[in-house]
Amino acid sequence: MKVKVNQDACIGCGVCASTAEDLFEIGSEDGLSSAKCDVVPEGKEEEAKAAIESCPTGAIVEEN
Repeated sequence: MKVKVNQDACIGCGVCASTAEDLFEIGSEDGLSSAKCDVVPEGKEEEAKAAIESCPTGAIVEEN
């Protein structure tokens, strides 16, 4: 499973980072979210899915 944050849609609310802190972080310079890794580590898929579902702007997408 791969995840990506659409920087144009992200508002930097931090829900993803609080839901899946191992997978997402808020940038100190721009205040927007980014994925810490391209490929979600084994065992973290449910956290990634929770972050995708919790994003209020739909900025996090799962890629194939």
